[in-house]
Amino acid sequence: MKKIGVVALCAAALSITALYVAVSAQGAAPRYVFDPGWPKQLPNHWKMGGVTGLAVVPNDDTVWVYDRPNDLTNLELEGETGTSDCCVRPPSMIHIAKDGTVLGSFDPPQGHGMDVDSKGFAYLGQNTVRKYDTKTGKLVGEFPHTPELENGGKFGPPEEPKHTPGVGGQGPVAGFLPPPPGAAGRGGRGGRGGNVDPAAAAAARDAFRKKYPPTTPMIVGGIEEVRVDEPNNEVYIADNYLGGRVLVFDMNTFAFKRGWGAYGHKLSEITTDPKDREFVDGKSPKEFRNHLTLNISNDGLVYAADRGAQRIDVTTREGKYVKSIDMTAPGTKLNDSDRGAAGGVAFSADKAQKYLYICDIKNNTIWFVDRMTGKIDGRLGSMGEEGGEFFGLHMIATDSKGNIYTGEVFAGQRVQRFVPADSPRGKILEQLARVQ
Repeated sequence: MKKIGVVALCAAALSITALYVAVSAQGAAPRYVFDPGWPKQLPNHWKMGGVTGLAVVPNDDTVWVYDRPNDLTNLELEGETGTSDCCVRPPSMIHIAKDGTVLGSFDPPQGHGMDVDSKGFAYLGQNTVRKYDTKTGKLVGEFPHTPELENGGKFGPPEEPKHTPGVGGQGPVAGFLPPPPGAAGRGGRGGRGGNVDPAAAAAARDAFRKKYPPTTPMIVGGIEEVRVDEPNNEVYIADNYLGGRVLVFDMNTFAFKRGWGAYGHKLSEITTDPKDREFVDGKSPKEFRNHLTLNISNDGLVYAADRGAQRIDVTTREGKYVKSIDMTAPGTKLNDSDRGAAGGVAFSADKAQKYLYICDIKNNTIWFVDRMTGKIDGRLGSMGEEGGEFFGLHMIATDSKGNIYTGEVFAGQRVQRFVPADSPRGKILEQLARVQ
């Protein structure tokens, strides 16, 4: 058994409360303990931005983190100007070892959604999906997409605006806060759209959707999720067009193979009517609502989590509908926010993958859901900024040992690890937590 270093022990001693929160918040599901020794301090005075992609390398259980450096503010970049000794803009892709040390990095344009394969390639969501060699950081391929975006923008080359040292943005939460009274149209989610004429915007949207119907066999909207199904040489991509579509491409040629919508709707059955993405009398929308994530189980089922609709659709790899799992969290209610309870999807490490692990950005918790029954059997964590708590729980992944990795946006901007309580490391951490 590896010994836990002095630094890790000290950190654990300071995290006793978080340890007990993580452990005591369980039901019948497996018990987990927050691991304060992972990751270790980032090198080079880096400060991580919001985490928009998280993946475990299939053959070695190391972790790649796709973060959003543009989330950082001036205050967090003072190390670039010498105002303070920390911090500086990090690379957007960071590779972390099992012991928590940084193995490497590269700096592609930031985006949303990411997965890696066993051959050293990463698939990054950047409106389309681009394939990178993780050893060199070089772009090696790009999945097919329309030349334009629904909002009038164009698909451009994968480039980042030039960074001015010490100059950051407003921070990751600004765009989600409603504008103050009397400030409608001046920032915040409630004010998006500015002085755009609603009728003109609707006409432009309708024209775009006529030009690119739901059957368009390529990526149309931005990317929410990327999942590599390496045994079958396929890549599953969730674009956000029309509330979300599941699109499957050949892993080697990038050729489009198939796709579907909510409840297994064929692409030709997906409607463009906005009303079909709204709740009706408390019932889930007819189509996917927004922020679609997905993952594929060992037994060949695709779990597509529609965050805004707070449900998970289960289909076969071919898109045949199996069932839905309601993820309306106990004690909460439906609303128009896209911050629903059905976030990222991961699986327990047992051969049968008994549990779904669902990260919930609305309630900042991980739900343990029985795959067969759809019943919530336990949970892990709650909102907060201490170790083992979450503030903007956005991404989740698991490794072959059953460890859970999480990534946060908003004010979280970090990755954390939770280890099974019955593992050697988990037992030591629990024992330490009981020391008075």
